[in-house]
Amino acid sequence: MTLILVVEDTASERQLIASYLKEGGYEVEEAVNGAEAMTKIGTRKPDLIITDLVMPGMSGLELCRGVKKNPETQNIPIVACTSKDKDLDKMWGMKQGIDLYLTKPFTKDEIVKAIRSLVNN
Repeated sequence: MTLILVVEDTASERQLIASYLKEGGYEVEEAVNGAEAMTKIGTRKPDLIITDLVMPGMSGLELCRGVKKNPETQNIPIVACTSKDKDLDKMWGMKQGIDLYLTKPFTKDEIVKAIRSLVNN
């Protein structure tokens, strides 16, 4: 089963994303910030990461840079799931290694379609 790591500091949003993905047939691991995500990635490498960008401590962009510079994790697709919707935000995110940029609010269909475009389920 495809394992997706959801990194989101807002509990209600993290739980919503996780429920959408579980309903879509994915196994889900959750982290409340970038630092916890890095620990979980070291323990069990996910097939894909969904991350918010604005979080306390380690931001989603810092997480992305950490994942992409490590040869063991650099090929893990990363989806940004954020309220930052400016073109400059999207461009900067892609330069940091984000594979797909999804703007909040989103529907269950949008997030599942985004995942399917990046991993074989």
